[in-house]
Amino acid sequence: MTEVLESENRYCLYARKSTEGDEKQALSIDSQIKEMTQIAEREKLNIVEIRRESHSAKESSQRPVFEEIVKDIDNGFFNAIITWAPDRLSRNAGDLGKLVDRMDQKKLITIKTFGQNFTNSPSDKFLLMILCSQAKLENDNKSINVKRGMRTRCEMGLWPAQPPTGYRKVDGRLAKCEVEIDPERADVIRQVFEKIAYEKWSASKVHAWLKYDLNFRTLRGYHLSIGNVFKIINNTFYYGKFEFPQGAGIWYEGKHTPLITKELFNETRNSIKSQVIKSQGKEFAFTRIMKCGVCGSGITADEKFKKLKEGGVNRYVYYRCTKAKDRDCKNPAINETDLITAMIKMLDTISLDQVKLNTKLNAEIQKFKKLQAMFLGKKKTEKIESIDVRDYARFVLTEGTILEQRSVLECVNNQISLKQGVMILV
Repeated sequence: MTEVLESENRYCLYARKSTEGDEKQALSIDSQIKEMTQIAEREKLNIVEIRRESHSAKESSQRPVFEEIVKDIDNGFFNAIITWAPDRLSRNAGDLGKLVDRMDQKKLITIKTFGQNFTNSPSDKFLLMILCSQAKLENDNKSINVKRGMRTRCEMGLWPAQPPTGYRKVDGRLAKCEVEIDPERADVIRQVFEKIAYEKWSASKVHAWLKYDLNFRTLRGYHLSIGNVFKIINNTFYYGKFEFPQGAGIWYEGKHTPLITKELFNETRNSIKSQVIKSQGKEFAFTRIMKCGVCGSGITADEKFKKLKEGGVNRYVYYRCTKAKDRDCKNPAINETDLITAMIKMLDTISLDQVKLNTKLNAEIQKFKKLQAMFLGKKKTEKIESIDVRDYARFVLTEGTILEQRSVLECVNNQISLKQGVMILV
């Protein structure tokens, strides 16, 4: 094969921003492009395209731009790369192997850096692998050193991460990982624990109070989500202990000032657990499958009982908007009986998953056959004529249990919304 001349090489200029830590001497992407373009002009190199990337090179196959360059080399679009330094191309063995393989296959003729030129010769490839491996070694050592430093700080009672809401970092260069109570937010966070523990507030009620009544925001200016509320009340950091890393089972005594007592923390956790257990004990057919047609929030259900004069109790279920997205939502509640009536009337126009419903229906028929055979003492029972799935759905909605009703409603393909007491299909 005739050796390709330098002037015939088709170069891809690859510039990557460093994300591996504080590399103060590393050039920015624009600076890299400027320097390498000047070299290309001076040496009359043919740069076909310039590619930029900001992803880390520590892990293999995690840089989309680099992967595109490898594919373009395979397709013959490029056969040379110009970049600032070898560690811009790879800091891991996987990506380095891709480049060396292409050089072995003569798809990649040369790799030019600011001070070196790597060709397909054994010595050049060996040097390239050493330089890239050195970069990987630096990354690995840096990771070990960072973890060791974080562990040392934990042993000193210092929190080696972003402090939780209610705390803030102590100013000053000598106060690394030290946190102090945030005077603007600490009292509110303390009240979160107290309201759940003593006033038996739910997490959703706390979330609404924080967002709508207080307009409470974090140091970064964000509202807390319900998930954030649960993270707060499950965080032992607030009473002085912390686990790091999370899930490791390694606990430390914090040097910071506790925001609450351990007793208040435990009382809060117990209150939330009792609420979860209580809510899990009740099932409602239409929850989790409908949305509010006014504000887009979810739909929840309330159960009420009324004593009758002649004795006995009537049970009523009302479905209403959770007001998670709009606390002032005026969408009225609707009785479950009216909801089922509306659903039955609309069954002919509702899109149903026929396969799921047929599976459920056939299972019910087989169960009935077995039960009938057991009581009649027969091995076989009379054949049951085919049943229309919509008739089956009507029967379950009217006579079925909550779980049976839910199983049918899960077969509805339409999005169900409630708006002004009316069911709407989307």
